[in-house]
Amino acid sequence: MFSISQRSEVEPFHAMDVLAEATKRRASGHPVISMAVGQPSHPAPQAALEAAQTALVEGRIGYTDALGTPRLKRALAGHYRERHGLEIDPLRIAITTGSSAGFNLAFLSLFDVGDAVAIARPGYPAYRNILGALGLRVIEVPVTAETHFTLTPESLEAAQKTNNVKLKGVLLASPANPTGTVTGRQGLQVLADYCLAKSIAFISDEIYHGLTFAGEETSALELTDEAIVINSFSKYYCMTGWRIGWMVLPERLVRPIERVAQSLYISPPELSQIAATAALEANTELDVYKASYAANREFLLKRLPEIGLSIASPMDGAFYAYVDVTRFTNDSMAFAKRMLAEINVAATPGLDFDPLEGNRSMRMSYAGSQAEIVEAIDRMAGWLK
Repeated sequence: MFSISQRSEVEPFHAMDVLAEATKRRASGHPVISMAVGQPSHPAPQAALEAAQTALVEGRIGYTDALGTPRLKRALAGHYRERHGLEIDPLRIAITTGSSAGFNLAFLSLFDVGDAVAIARPGYPAYRNILGALGLRVIEVPVTAETHFTLTPESLEAAQKTNNVKLKGVLLASPANPTGTVTGRQGLQVLADYCLAKSIAFISDEIYHGLTFAGEETSALELTDEAIVINSFSKYYCMTGWRIGWMVLPERLVRPIERVAQSLYISPPELSQIAATAALEANTELDVYKASYAANREFLLKRLPEIGLSIASPMDGAFYAYVDVTRFTNDSMAFAKRMLAEINVAATPGLDFDPLEGNRSMRMSYAGSQAEIVEAIDRMAGWLK
């Protein structure tokens, strides 16, 4: 049986490190299966590919407005009308170079150096890293079964008291990475009301919208016009490499965001904007892709506990299983390295998402093909025995 009883003094082995090592091993001829990153196995929608091909033939790809093309913004306004019953002014929508640019723009425009911003722990590590790089104080708030694996006013109050700070911002993802938590309408409403009453900026990361399998998928825009919503074409739309996302902003923030965007990015890539506009009409194709993730999810919900990996948090949305590995190790980094080296299966150590307790957890993406997921679990089952 695989066992590591002592935490090793090794260099951090994070999601992109796992991906790089997996790519290197695959290039050397190893039969690697990667469950390390949220990379859909499906291509971009056919309509997006065709629109991009047409644009390339025409050859007129250049700068656009700093906050994106009016056509894509109008299409996104239509998306909110159709999916959420909302009338969003296209002028409130900012197109970004992936959601990562959206986070940069939001943090730079909303906060000053030293401001405290709360995020969930476990949570997406880029939040912590970007906030820290900008000189902001990161308040990691533990999310557990007691808080339904999401942020609550009570947990935020406790974190402020413990850290002796007053929050200037709260960032919540729903569905969440890595926990898969879907914060329902009531939970979002309570959080939005709390932030409004306390003059705290509320940032809602909705990049896994469209990938909810249980619970109630609600946009913060349904509850308040003060939320800063960040979304992306990477996940549901299978366009990770196109680096295209968007924000929906309170009207008062549009010009400040635009000024920062002009300086940092000039404009989002026009080719990706053209493809993204077409992708918004591809829901029938994309829902077939979603069904494949749902099948993988059902398989993992059954098989992971059978091989000794209990589910550590809900798998209600996104496409990740966050599992407890304490039956086999208390060093998830070493576990990830050995699993890749010995059976050519890549997954991400929990320390990437939870610096305090992630040594006992792993995140596994089920965005790959069903054949890959089944084969990966079969390898793990034999290895763990």
